[in-house]
Amino acid sequence: MTVPRVPGARLRHGRVSLALSFFVQGAVFALLVTRIPAIQDRYGISDALLPAFLAAVPVLAGVGSVGTEQLVKRVRPSRVLRCAQPVVCLALLAVGAVGSMAQVAVALAVFGLSVGALDASMNMLGVSLQRAYGRSIMLGFHAAYSLGGIVGASLAWAGAHWQLSLALLYGPVVAVLVPLALIVGRWFVDRERQDAAGGQGGAAAAVAPLAMRLLLPLCLVMAFAYIGDSTVSNWSAKYLQDVLGSSEQLATVPYNVYMVTTLLGRAVGDLGVRRFGAVAVVRTGTVVAAGGFAVVAAAPGAWAGMAGFTLLGLGLCVIVPQTFAAAGRYAFERHGPGASDMAVARLNIFNYVGFLIGSPLVGALGDAWSYRGAMLVPMVLVLVTLVYARSFGAPEARYGDGYERPRTADVG
Repeated sequence: MTVPRVPGARLRHGRVSLALSFFVQGAVFALLVTRIPAIQDRYGISDALLPAFLAAVPVLAGVGSVGTEQLVKRVRPSRVLRCAQPVVCLALLAVGAVGSMAQVAVALAVFGLSVGALDASMNMLGVSLQRAYGRSIMLGFHAAYSLGGIVGASLAWAGAHWQLSLALLYGPVVAVLVPLALIVGRWFVDRERQDAAGGQGGAAAAVAPLAMRLLLPLCLVMAFAYIGDSTVSNWSAKYLQDVLGSSEQLATVPYNVYMVTTLLGRAVGDLGVRRFGAVAVVRTGTVVAAGGFAVVAAAPGAWAGMAGFTLLGLGLCVIVPQTFAAAGRYAFERHGPGASDMAVARLNIFNYVGFLIGSPLVGALGDAWSYRGAMLVPMVLVLVTLVYARSFGAPEARYGDGYERPRTADVG
């Protein structure tokens, strides 16, 4: 299938604007999740009720992703993203500024629904822009997300350190991010709308068997990767302190190290894909991540445990972006851009599935068995990626990466 030609300047602008959108989303999400204890205290949410609040966000995000799959049959993904990102930012502000538990529940519901639409549409644009470039750039977008997460977590730390209210912390940040999101949205690049006759109806109809036969392995890979990620985000501090005997201050370090190594791995990951191919990069990342879990499980002390979490960041960071790229590429090669968008939306649901399963799974196994043993379960799940690694290079036939090459002059 021929890839539509896009002028080089427009591609470059689209790439920068989408990277900024990923950055904004990483910052906003980090500002929410790192201040959950403060949100709980502000609204008097009990420990028994808090899990329901936390679970509702990814569940509703999954609903938002499903809705986006249907919406992009009629509306370009860029328009969905332009609308969803400001809503996510304003929902964050509402979480910190409303006056009751019922109101914060509504704000979190809006956040969840809009973040599902945002995640799906962002990755749709990333996949289509990578296709237009003719080379791997998807990891770079997720590196921008990781950088945003580091910035957001740092702002949250500063807010906690200076004892700022949630409204005072979120207000200035949202005042900057909403205009930024609106401005960069003008430069998004996505697929051209197809004729009604050629159209998306046919592409959409062809997605159902595609999801059954190819997307299920990739959906499992996505879910298992996010089980690993949620294990680090939810249990690394407790594991270091309770199992490996670290101080409370040292126990906060592993997640920060994990975030930094995730950023570094994604920043150079596209070069690895271009040089060695997606299959080799995913296999390597899988082995490194599994090794990280093994080191964490066997660690004799805190510093060895931190070395394991460092390996986890370097390994897991490549899997999710390449899973989106593989699903979109396969669907596009067989059924066109509409099918690519729908495949990404369906796959996106499974990052929320993994997020929902990961923390309770490790917690239950840790309580019933041991936390060292519990760390081996996400290790085994991540290793399943090796079984499906060939799916990441399924359409590689003509140029080794499945793309038709634009001229050098068209790509900056």
